[in-house]
Amino acid sequence: MMRMSKVTLLTVFVLMLFISLLSAQKASADKTQKFEQPVLISSAGQSADVKLVGMLAKKRKLNATVTPMAKAADLKGVKTLVIVPGFSSKGLGAAGVSQKDELNRVKSLVSEAQKLNIPIVLVHIGGNARRKGNSDTFNKLVGEASKQMIVVAQGDEDKFFTNIADAKKIPIVIVPKIVKAAKPLGNLFK
Repeated sequence: MMRMSKVTLLTVFVLMLFISLLSAQKASADKTQKFEQPVLISSAGQSADVKLVGMLAKKRKLNATVTPMAKAADLKGVKTLVIVPGFSSKGLGAAGVSQKDELNRVKSLVSEAQKLNIPIVLVHIGGNARRKGNSDTFNKLVGEASKQMIVVAQGDEDKFFTNIADAKKIPIVIVPKIVKAAKPLGNLFK
């Protein structure tokens, strides 16, 4: 009889522990920051990656507009700004702007978004091709201003984005490949 009580007590204890762990996990999941729509998706560096992120947003049925050369005035009515950083000399040439002009545009866009309390989400899908050199100027600027990051793993092999996220207490989601960025992107929005 005593043995049965100990087993029952232990079983009840394990069940209670399991339920409390599930509740804690759900509570932390409920605290995940959700962003509002409509969304403006823009580039920082004029890589073609911005178009791919636009397609991912469309796949997730987000109310999003892609404007690669967005300016501060384009933020009217926007609830969240998604910036896709990555330098492309071809992209800059096609847009007819210099690297300096592009950097100034992005700084102005970020500054205005912050003034208007519009959260910035960084989505870096360019992997190694959009890292180091000129790209990291844009990556750092946008990363440090963001409220959330989604990064393809190959672009964070040296922990560049993870280090920014840790230092600034920014949530970051690392995905193995571009197509896997769609779900976490969609899950960010109400």
